[in-house]
Amino acid sequence: MSSLTQQSTDTAVFKSSLKSLYTIGGVSAILQLVAILSYPFVIAILGPKPVNAEEYFAIFQNSKLEAFLRGDFLLLILIGLYLGTFPAIYVALGRLSPIYTALATIFTLIAVTGCFATESSFSLLHLGGQYVAAVSDAQRTQLVAAGQAIIASDMWNGTAAYMGGILLQGSGVMISVIMLRSREFSKVTAIAGLLGNALDLTQHLLHPFAPSLSAPIQIMMGAFYLVWFPMLARDFFRLGGKTRSSI
Repeated sequence: MSSLTQQSTDTAVFKSSLKSLYTIGGVSAILQLVAILSYPFVIAILGPKPVNAEEYFAIFQNSKLEAFLRGDFLLLILIGLYLGTFPAIYVALGRLSPIYTALATIFTLIAVTGCFATESSFSLLHLGGQYVAAVSDAQRTQLVAAGQAIIASDMWNGTAAYMGGILLQGSGVMISVIMLRSREFSKVTAIAGLLGNALDLTQHLLHPFAPSLSAPIQIMMGAFYLVWFPMLARDFFRLGGKTRSSI
């Protein structure tokens, strides 16, 4: 009798943990949507992303918060929140396709880690402080050159960033294909994720070689992401509710 009681308790604890994981996934997806919606307003109010190190240094001197917002920090938050959504996706789809779901999750973790390692805001902030304190043109020239080097190897321009984008968007395509076969996620979620990530992957591959072709694709992919993230959140909260009701 005690063994059955212990087994029942362990099952209840597991399902409670599962509900928490789905809740984290749902909240993360909502925050990703907020990050996407916030970025155009930041650009409209504060201005576009700086194009060179000197512009970054000037903005940092006036307002560190403005420099972070106009840089890549919001997008880093968006990408980092995949650490909340993908574990929940893995749990929901792992039984249906254990190998490809695991690969997509691992690839996403690698891509997110790479973005964290190469995002340039704090490095440029450090150089910006030295630039303000510099007493000669030669020092300023060296600091600007160092800033340009950091920008050239950041989360969008370096080779690691290029491969990380392939892993991240490729994982989104893989997961969305698996979602099409699943009853855990709606068809709208799966199709929006497939189209959004596939278009994102296409523009990412084209951007270094044909930026004029990738620009219109970015607009189209954004529309599908605006559907994918709220639908992901809805499905996660529904899965969490089902798990709770079965405890």
